[in-house]
Amino acid sequence: MSSAVNPPRAHEQSKLLAIARALAPACQAALLVAIFRCNRYAAPQQTWTWKRFRVALSAADPPDNHKKTVHLHADLAQAAGPVSDNIYMISLDAYRSQWLGNIRGDLLAGLVVALALIPEAIAFSIIAGVDPKVGLYASFSIAVIIAITGGRPGMISAATAATAVLMVTLVRDHGLQYLLAATVLAGLIQIGAGVLKLGFVMRWVSKSVMTGFVNALAILIFMAQLPELDPREVTWITYALVAAGLAIIYLFPLLTTAIPSPLVTIVVLTGLAVALGLDVRTVGDMGALPDTLPVFLIPQIPLNLETLTIILPYSVAVAVVGLLESLMTQNIVDDLTDTKSNRNQECIGQGLANTATGFIGGMAGCAMIGQSIINVKSGGRGRLSAAAAGVFLLIMVVGLGDLVSIIPMPALVAIMIMVSIGTFSWSSIKALRVHPKSSSIVMIATVVTVVYTHNLAIGVLVGVLLSGVFFAGKIAQLFRVTSDISADGRVRTYRVEGQLFYGSVEDFMDAFDFREAPERVVIDVSRAHIWDISSVQALDMAILKFRRDGAEVEVVGMNDATETLVDRLAIHDKPGAMDKLRAH
Repeated sequence: MSSAVNPPRAHEQSKLLAIARALAPACQAALLVAIFRCNRYAAPQQTWTWKRFRVALSAADPPDNHKKTVHLHADLAQAAGPVSDNIYMISLDAYRSQWLGNIRGDLLAGLVVALALIPEAIAFSIIAGVDPKVGLYASFSIAVIIAITGGRPGMISAATAATAVLMVTLVRDHGLQYLLAATVLAGLIQIGAGVLKLGFVMRWVSKSVMTGFVNALAILIFMAQLPELDPREVTWITYALVAAGLAIIYLFPLLTTAIPSPLVTIVVLTGLAVALGLDVRTVGDMGALPDTLPVFLIPQIPLNLETLTIILPYSVAVAVVGLLESLMTQNIVDDLTDTKSNRNQECIGQGLANTATGFIGGMAGCAMIGQSIINVKSGGRGRLSAAAAGVFLLIMVVGLGDLVSIIPMPALVAIMIMVSIGTFSWSSIKALRVHPKSSSIVMIATVVTVVYTHNLAIGVLVGVLLSGVFFAGKIAQLFRVTSDISADGRVRTYRVEGQLFYGSVEDFMDAFDFREAPERVVIDVSRAHIWDISSVQALDMAILKFRRDGAEVEVVGMNDATETLVDRLAIHDKPGAMDKLRAH
């Protein structure tokens, strides 16, 4: 049973409702899910319904004197099974604070992020082979909806390179409409992952893999700026502006931190470029900006099994890569802000965002570590920063497109270089000397794989697999078998200690002396655990070999889990077991 919270003041709650009224109907629905999904245990008069929400939107004054706790996606959580009190729910006071607790900082940070999102969204659209407006609409939609429904305040999600590269073949072979359908399906898959509470998979990503991921991403961010610094394409003016931008970024905070230095960099360098008529690339050179608002549309594809077989592989890939990058970025932002967030809620939020994006003509996206770091370092902490980034982006590309188009690319390159420098874990280089070799190898392998393939998912997968191999090796080294024989020489006792699994099976078998002929053999596993079929088969083999030579064998000390596994898989007490031994 969840606990109630004190009712918010009417004028404060009306601020949230004003936000809802300003959003598109689809976003209002998402906000309803995120804010007013009340505890199913509450009394009927305390429960917010669709009707009451709509009345509140029109009246601007919600009913007072109601103590209520907001459950984020409560129905989905309960459908998936029992959950803890801290999952899928947040008090209305806490949710309001995440929106209104840092208004000035969130708005300024959102403006900086929006300016940095524009060229990236255009570039990612080009990567996917679609019109720039597809990436821009996606960045707007995802940023706003994630701000409402996501599990990590202050984290920025938008169109990304990681998801764009996965759609290249689909767009080339089948066109934009199939990309939109795949985006919708990817979102539904991500919602399913959140409902099934699959956020726990991040537990398997070691710190070494995380460090490698961050370092590789920093390198990729820097490498992505190199085309803008190609000496065959740009003049010395570009290098001078980038240097000036970096100087402003790092020196301006010494004067004041009231205004984010990246925003100052954009304003100053844009003013210089316009005033002096400098010949440098601008945002407008990267592609035409949309001049209309996005509208709801349904992908024009045949709804049949053939279509599903076409889009499903792409949707699964986008869903997995998007969640992987989002959850890893979520961990990083958690560390930066020294706060905790909800992984499963983030999975559902990402899914809702991608599903909605596919219905307004946008491509799939996920969390962006670079932009998230920009947001945090620029003072963004709450949900308002992500929503502001999306809204500012749409305003700038639709209403202020002419002004945005004259922003010089060197200003944005300087900001991204700052992000690259800030993202890289410089302490990890010094730590190579003191960390275990296995950890260092995992980190380096992750970096090399990501940089070589330009695929974060593959790099993380390699790192996780290597971590598993090294861990299995270490566990196997802790395994041992000791033995002693009774005074009369009739009973040999083998004491097994540690984890018996495929990696320690060889040591297990080598510990037995099958040439010895005691009358009775006792295998004591009270200080061991049997994990898999390989270890059960090894136990079978040892027992049957002793029995073949006429010894009586007894296994003692099995814990419940081991006994269950052995009872299900072992064959040493079943008819024909000795024949199977001879067959080996």
